[in-house]
Amino acid sequence: MNVQKRPLLTRTWCVCLLAMVCCALWGSAIPCIKIGCRMLGISSADVPSELLFAGLRFALAGVIALTAASIAERRPVRIKRSSLGMVVRLSLAQTIVQYAFFYIGVSHASGVKGTIVNASSTFLTILVATLVFRQERMTTRKLAGCLIGFAGVVLVNLTGDLGGAMTLTGEGFILVASLSYAVSSSLIRIYSQRENPVALSGYQFVLGGLVLAGAGACMGGRIPHIDPAGVGMLIYLAFVSGIAYSLWSVLLKYNPTSRVAIFGFMNPIFGVILSSILLGEAGTLPWQQTAVALVLITAGIVIVNRAPQTERAK
Repeated sequence: MNVQKRPLLTRTWCVCLLAMVCCALWGSAIPCIKIGCRMLGISSADVPSELLFAGLRFALAGVIALTAASIAERRPVRIKRSSLGMVVRLSLAQTIVQYAFFYIGVSHASGVKGTIVNASSTFLTILVATLVFRQERMTTRKLAGCLIGFAGVVLVNLTGDLGGAMTLTGEGFILVASLSYAVSSSLIRIYSQRENPVALSGYQFVLGGLVLAGAGACMGGRIPHIDPAGVGMLIYLAFVSGIAYSLWSVLLKYNPTSRVAIFGFMNPIFGVILSSILLGEAGTLPWQQTAVALVLITAGIVIVNRAPQTERAK
């Protein structure tokens, strides 16, 4: 009996491998943003300069993604003129709205609560895909996997300060950023059926980056200290965004949103571990809690990805 092989990008081991690469890259961005801003003399309270920094990063990320795709295809990657609206909508959700609210929110929220609220993006991504865009069905397995994974995120952050009231411009803005990310995940799932997902990622990053950089500059943002190491860090962060989001977009093209989104719970784990190492705080890392959190998040990922084959195809 001939059994048709599943496409490579839909096989569990491949989805897991590429998704984990993306999460590791995004996790490294958390400490590297702090290091890069410090090298370039940007204060954590200077939101306009942070927006300028982010805009330059994402514009460069778009150029990197488009260049890599063009080299791989041996021709310049383009999108149809009729698809420009898709680029604008995707750029608004993925880059402009998400990161404008995220940078402002982070500057007004505690790191612990901000991380936990930001982890809600995985929940929201699955809810938006199932309840708003109707791309797939919500099931008990998906809900259970999300709850278990979210418990791991909360656990790894329990050593920090959870006290104090939540604020609109702090945790509230981070929640808006998470919702914007959730919408962008569903949009890229839809749009990538009509256009090259890497091209879409590249063009939306260029547009979004230019808008953020322009907004930051108009608000008085600047790069106080041009340092070669800081510029190098900016370039690395651009590679992180360009490579990780392009890979993520390709996975979303070939898989149900929930199957990919659940790996997002790994971002805080990589962020905590890499921050501890790169920022010289390894001695303060709660290794036991992190290990238990990793088990919980892994269990959540397994639960969602072991859904019946008929459900995955929907």
